[in-house]
Amino acid sequence: MSIEISQKFDSIGKQILSSSKNELYLNMRFLDLALSSLTYVMNTDTYGLGTDGFHLYFDPQYLVDLYRLDRIRINRAYLHNVFHCIFRHMLKQGRREKRLWDLACDIATEHVIDGMHHRSIRFPKNAFRANCYGTLEKKLKVLTAEKIYKFFVEEELEEYKMRKLEKEFRIDDHRLWPKPPENENHPPSSAMQQLNDKWQEISERMQTELETFSKEASNGESELADELAVENRERYDYKAFLRKFAVLREEMQVDLDSFDYVFYNYGLSLYGNMPLIEPQEFKEVYKIQEFVIVIDTSMSCSGELVKTFLEQTYHILAETENFFKKIHIRILQCDEKVRSDVKITNQEELKNYMENFKVIGNGGTDFRPAFEYVQTLLDKKEFLNLKGLLYFTDGYGYYPRKKPPYDTAFVFMEEDYTEVSVPAWAMKLIIEKEELEEETALRLDYQLIEQGMKYEY
Repeated sequence: MSIEISQKFDSIGKQILSSSKNELYLNMRFLDLALSSLTYVMNTDTYGLGTDGFHLYFDPQYLVDLYRLDRIRINRAYLHNVFHCIFRHMLKQGRREKRLWDLACDIATEHVIDGMHHRSIRFPKNAFRANCYGTLEKKLKVLTAEKIYKFFVEEELEEYKMRKLEKEFRIDDHRLWPKPPENENHPPSSAMQQLNDKWQEISERMQTELETFSKEASNGESELADELAVENRERYDYKAFLRKFAVLREEMQVDLDSFDYVFYNYGLSLYGNMPLIEPQEFKEVYKIQEFVIVIDTSMSCSGELVKTFLEQTYHILAETENFFKKIHIRILQCDEKVRSDVKITNQEELKNYMENFKVIGNGGTDFRPAFEYVQTLLDKKEFLNLKGLLYFTDGYGYYPRKKPPYDTAFVFMEEDYTEVSVPAWAMKLIIEKEELEEETALRLDYQLIEQGMKYEY
């Protein structure tokens, strides 16, 4: 292809995309910043359209052919790529299988687009697509890529069904997406962090637009608003939070971090048996000593979810660096009254409790009895330095009016993403079951690697 012809194709492709962007903007002004955040780059190796989060790559021949067929298809393909960026699909694959993850992302994106009723993107759904949405909506409240992926894994999606779904929902080229890091414990690269920060800001601004200025002019954006609320909701690192309950103490052990072997050995060589510096006998370390776990055992809180939460809590606590030689953990079960109180003083007791856990009580949810009970323990001097309380619940109940004399967190393992308000004096943590399962899988990976075994996720 000559330079002149290449420039002509480049110009035509950019004109088509620019026209599409303008048409989308006229119908959906809340997309202004998102639509303008991708620069156009011609790439004949691209399968139609594709993005890396910074650019929108296009095959000019594909654009010309699609434009001749129906410009609405151009608009939908453009918006499809933009939504991938808004939901940060290219950054969330993690340990998931790529082909299935790509499919889940495409279905989630198309579901949002099909739920919008603007003339510029309106296209009739065929029976197959409608049935697919119907099946997923029966199982999932919000069709996020993560939830769709999990559904397909649990259903053990067959090859012929996957090919059929790919044919229906594949719109763009995902080969341009950044590759996930080989080691998830390593921090993301600066480019990936920049990409995430960029689209997170855009996504949050769009959510604000939809929740305020665009309500009256809403034209089927409920699915988009729901998914944005899920993607943008505040998340917490449960492990980091648990460490907030740590108490700074001194233990009788050598502090290797502050010990300089150079001066130590030099003194021995110079004077025979007299080092110039002695190792410090005490080292300040963070260890978990005392706190309370309360489990809401009302009918609204699933026993399976509680067990998953306990498993994760156990694994965090089971790290030796997080333990004093003596610990004091109280695990309460409570609905409208305290049903059980178990005292944990060592790792083995905690492990046994977790393995033999049974839900006691199925009444209504009232948080006040648990706090009153803990106060009686404090009055009896059963706790010497209670640092915090974790309350695992669905959040629907009666809260104490006053702040207790220790940190409190209400922990949710939300399946339906319902927003729940907690008192101003408490923290709210949201833990997803999939994330906990992935943490367990990672732990197993490391254990097997240490044993010289091969494990496939």
